[in-house]
Amino acid sequence: MVDKKSSKGVLIEVASRLFRLRGYYGVGLNDIIKESGIPKGSLYHYFPGGKEELAIEAIHYSKRMVMHNIQEVLEQFEDPVQALQAHLNQLAQIFEKGANPQVLSFATIAGEKHSTSEPIRLACQSAFRSWQTIYENKLLAAGFAEQQAKDLSVLIHSLVEGGILLSITEKSGQPLHIIGDQIGVLLTKK
Repeated sequence: MVDKKSSKGVLIEVASRLFRLRGYYGVGLNDIIKESGIPKGSLYHYFPGGKEELAIEAIHYSKRMVMHNIQEVLEQFEDPVQALQAHLNQLAQIFEKGANPQVLSFATIAGEKHSTSEPIRLACQSAFRSWQTIYENKLLAAGFAEQQAKDLSVLIHSLVEGGILLSITEKSGQPLHIIGDQIGVLLTKK
């Protein structure tokens, strides 16, 4: 049995994974309860706002997890091109190892709920901007101008998200490898 102190965390972790895997509409509270083993009453105790409140917490959890993963890879390299290539290759390897790649992003939930839930849209926006800030800071540290680093961070994030989507549909990490191979062209200072 899970103690009360960790029940909330378990619910958030399970919800995070399921929402990234299936999207908002593909997950019911009963799915989360069943997979987490946490009683329904506990779910409503921790999340009186129900599914939307839990989804927002799950997005914030995912945001922190992804930020940690990105930073961990980027910090290994001073050169931003090498750092981003390593990041993209790491993502590509998820596909090559046969893991479920849909847990890499919550773009599905962002697309599903952007027009019907302002709190979820804002949580997704916060997550995406946080990830972009990591890319931006890497570029700033490498000497890119502030506006250029900001603009490139949006472009890099878009390439990563698009590469993940292409890799999911192709069942191959090849699109992410291609982006990694071309990232040097993108980051040539002018």
